[in-house]
Amino acid sequence: MGPPLVTGTNSIALYGDVIRRMRPYLRRFALVIGGVIATGVLEVLKPWPLKIVIDNVLRGIPMNVHWIPATTRPVLLIAACVGLVVLYLMHGILTVLDNYGALSIGSRMVNDLRGQIFQHLQKQSLAFHRRRESGDLMVRIGPDSTAIQTIAVNGIFPVLGSIVMLAGMFIVMIRLDPILTIVAMAVVPSLYLAISFTSRRMSRAANAARVKESRVYTIAQQTLSAIQVVQAFGQEHESYRAFADSSGESMGETLRVYFFQNVFAVAVSLMVAVGTASTIYLGARQVMNGVLSLGDLVVFTAYLTALYVPINTMCQSYALVETANAGFRRCLELLAIEPEIADRPDARNLGAATGAIEFDHVNFAYEIGRPVLTDISFQIAPGQRVAIVGPSGSGKTTLAALLARFYEPQSGAIRVDGADVHGLTLESLRRNVAMVLQPTLILGDTVRANIAIGRSGASQRQIETAARLARLEPVLTTLPRGIDEAVGAGGHSLSEGEAQRVTIARALLKDAPILIMDEPTSALDAETEALVMDAVEEAMRGRTTMVIAHRLSTIRYADLILVLRGGRVIEQGNFDELTARGGFFSHLYEMQTRGDAPADV
Repeated sequence: MGPPLVTGTNSIALYGDVIRRMRPYLRRFALVIGGVIATGVLEVLKPWPLKIVIDNVLRGIPMNVHWIPATTRPVLLIAACVGLVVLYLMHGILTVLDNYGALSIGSRMVNDLRGQIFQHLQKQSLAFHRRRESGDLMVRIGPDSTAIQTIAVNGIFPVLGSIVMLAGMFIVMIRLDPILTIVAMAVVPSLYLAISFTSRRMSRAANAARVKESRVYTIAQQTLSAIQVVQAFGQEHESYRAFADSSGESMGETLRVYFFQNVFAVAVSLMVAVGTASTIYLGARQVMNGVLSLGDLVVFTAYLTALYVPINTMCQSYALVETANAGFRRCLELLAIEPEIADRPDARNLGAATGAIEFDHVNFAYEIGRPVLTDISFQIAPGQRVAIVGPSGSGKTTLAALLARFYEPQSGAIRVDGADVHGLTLESLRRNVAMVLQPTLILGDTVRANIAIGRSGASQRQIETAARLARLEPVLTTLPRGIDEAVGAGGHSLSEGEAQRVTIARALLKDAPILIMDEPTSALDAETEALVMDAVEEAMRGRTTMVIAHRLSTIRYADLILVLRGGRVIEQGNFDELTARGGFFSHLYEMQTRGDAPADV
């Protein structure tokens, strides 16, 4: 699942998590650090050819370096110029390699983090996804996850390089002139105060900007996914206004972040300018007094400029990283949420189930104090066909969802083949359950790909057989590319009935011992319904089947009918028993037969 999660909010903890996530790339990291050190050494050497030209070539001062042979000034001038070009060339090559290496590590870390978040979200329960805005989750997978690259590429690597440069330059400068070095470094406490002053403000603004941006994504996703409803009811203007207002708020928070970053940059530049001016003034006085040579002052000034570059780099990196911390912290907060439904440490594999199902005094509520199912108890023998009926909101779909452990009951037990589902691995339980859900869920891919979801690694022949059993052949003949036709997001190129048959084919391909169907023929005309029911009848043979039924006429041959009302099973029996009993089921059936009751009972 990845390295240990950081639940703290301080920057040191976040940096620690980033560094731990670099472990898979230690070899690349070592190469980049080696390049950073080498680049820092070259940066320290850059001013020395110029000092040689000024003092040893122009002024004729002997070099007094025992390992450099005596030579003429023209030769020394050429050597200094060539040396300067070589230093800059090597520095440029190493800079390109270091930047590419750092960017490569950062990009791989983003890829790892996104994969971890995506995998983590797939393990969360349906209750979790009901509570969360999809736009917010998309921002955390997308823009927020790139924050780790910003922290690594604009934080860790520049800081390490700057520390190497600072250490080297400080050693040289302190040997050239201790007093000037102390004056040059006097700006550091002021920079620390500037960082302390802007830290919390920048962090709060960055976090608020991320939250507002998430809201923009949510509004856009919700509107575009329901564009038919928006257009049908003429809500384009209202939707645009809500989007524009949210986008404006996001822009305002983003501008606040940029404002703090720019104010911080100006403050740093001003402090650096004061330090530079003070040092040049004192250095010039020392040259005039003969304490310092002109070459030494030029080298010192070059070092001074170079000294402030890493200081400025670290300060600017701090501003970028502080903004990125908000995004990375949001990713870690999401990863720290433990899945509500997960395998127990001692969970066992179900194997191939026979299909025996038992609900034992099961109670469930989406929200505390608002029960959906109350004291549900029944048993289903292997191979039985069970219909679940009742008014809308009575808990029919929820009951089926509990069997597949999409939700956890507050109390009671659900057993498959006598084993409590809590003690089974989720993978083995769901492998034994095939489902035809409402509404129909079609991916923006080909018909073949949508059916193939039913079984990983299914052969072409198996997929086509499932399509034939679901009576999809007449549909496929009308598509230009047949079963390989792309149906678009949500299956927009298919009718509702055609899309429903694709989901039936998906369930048939899975070939599981337990089959759950949420009114598989509700969107079909009478002729197509008869065709599909033939296939469904064949698929149900020998399997335990739970059918959530709205058309009561389609469940006449069910072995057992469970009648739900107000979250309770108020009647159970076969079709003839329930109609003869004259109870609630009989009442609903009579009303539906006369056309007095809605189709969804």
